[in-house]
Amino acid sequence: MSVCVRAVVRVLVLQAAWALGGGQVRYSVPEEAKGGTVVGRLAQDLGLEAGEAEARRLRLVSQGRRASVEVSGASGALVVSSRLDREELCGKSAPCALRLEVLLERPLRVFHVEVEVTDINDNAPLFPAPLVNLSLPENRLPVPGFPLEGASDADIGANAQLSYTLSPSEHFALDVKSSDDGRKSLFLVLTKGLDRESLAEHRLLLTASDGGRPSLTGTVELVVSVLDANDNAPQFNQSVYKVRLLENAAEGTLVAQVSATDPDEGINHEFSFSIVSSVPAAKRDVFGIDPQTGEIRLQGTLDFEEVRFYELQIEARDKGVPPLSGHCSVELEVLDVNDNAPEVWVTSLSVPVAEDASLGTVVALLSVSDRDSGSNGRVRCAVWPPSPFGLVATFAGSYSLVLREALDRERVSEYEVEVRAEDGGAPPLRASRGLRVPVSDVNDNAPAFAQAVYTVLARENNAAGAELARLWARDPDEAGNGRVSYSVAEGGAGAGSGWRPASSYVSVDAESGRLWALQP
Repeated sequence: MSVCVRAVVRVLVLQAAWALGGGQVRYSVPEEAKGGTVVGRLAQDLGLEAGEAEARRLRLVSQGRRASVEVSGASGALVVSSRLDREELCGKSAPCALRLEVLLERPLRVFHVEVEVTDINDNAPLFPAPLVNLSLPENRLPVPGFPLEGASDADIGANAQLSYTLSPSEHFALDVKSSDDGRKSLFLVLTKGLDRESLAEHRLLLTASDGGRPSLTGTVELVVSVLDANDNAPQFNQSVYKVRLLENAAEGTLVAQVSATDPDEGINHEFSFSIVSSVPAAKRDVFGIDPQTGEIRLQGTLDFEEVRFYELQIEARDKGVPPLSGHCSVELEVLDVNDNAPEVWVTSLSVPVAEDASLGTVVALLSVSDRDSGSNGRVRCAVWPPSPFGLVATFAGSYSLVLREALDRERVSEYEVEVRAEDGGAPPLRASRGLRVPVSDVNDNAPAFAQAVYTVLARENNAAGAELARLWARDPDEAGNGRVSYSVAEGGAGAGSGWRPASSYVSVDAESGRLWALQP
């Protein structure tokens, strides 16, 4: 074939190739293809023969930036020269095409080449931030869905179609709403009330998955802080505090310290203590409580003999709105101290006591008591001096003072008796009661003369009425029993017919005991 014929054929082939491409040549290559990857056989598609592309200097026309493809001089193929990133080249635009101008010299021709960079799933979904902080109130339902910002994916098509899942939670669910234009809105929905005291913070993982094969995922951590509500009353660590205290405890003594906790926070967590009631009610002021520390101290006096048991109702009230309160009781047992001496009363006294009273005669009835308890109130009694009287216990706290020995008024006419009582405390306390027991007289003694025989000398022819002697007799009895009167027994003097009764010649004064002559 002549040179002219070959030139004509070549022009016809180029014209045919140009006509087939609609004025340009189109290729397709996936993004991220490795360097050297053949995009298309450009020289062949332009109708050039082997070696002609190099001879005629087939090359790309520079357009101000370095192209990611180039023409291989030897083969005339269009190959990848550097990294192709569809997202960097075109963003979300589709399709993504590189429009190139190819220059062929001798003769000079310009061809338009379009290389479409196809998407691969090389971008994972991406959330705006790796962590999102949310705050929701506890114990409040329903709560409107909390809007969440979705993820974005730089890919296109199915590689950018996202689906969402939420990590398992009994309190939260994910609500995904799709609009007509394909956009998705995300809402975090509360399905079960929150309890800050059980769990103050919930950590959830929201995952976005694209539609690529294999699928790529992106995550965001949702940190839900639970806002406190005043839903917990202060709770005491004991429902009942049992305390024992001696009755002589000084004012200011620490009775007990109550303690409570409130799992709420902030002002809902703050509380104060108070005594709301006491048994007996009249003794409420005996105790005081520190509203902050819960220390209960004695601010009055205790008396076991007056009140042996106290019960205080303690309240802890928080400062929430509305305030909540918890309660406990303090039971105080007052312990006895030997602070009361025994007491002795004479309930009956039968005096005077006849000196001939029989043994066992009850002289007095006594009552003995001690306001203390136990051994402190256990009383022993004795009488002093120990004779001639003694004590007989009749029943608890009652005694009889009885005669244990015979009495003799002429020997002892009156007794000072002391009843002594002593309790069993340590040290013991004592009391006593004095009794005056007079002895009444019995006529058990005859009068006795100072002398058994009086010898009186009288002159004969004495004057009538002359005092001969003065006699004296004593009776140790008293009153009428001891009052002595004198008289002359009917005796006589002389012998034979000359006998005369004594009363005919002497007389005695009944009161004074004077003896005088009645006749010479």
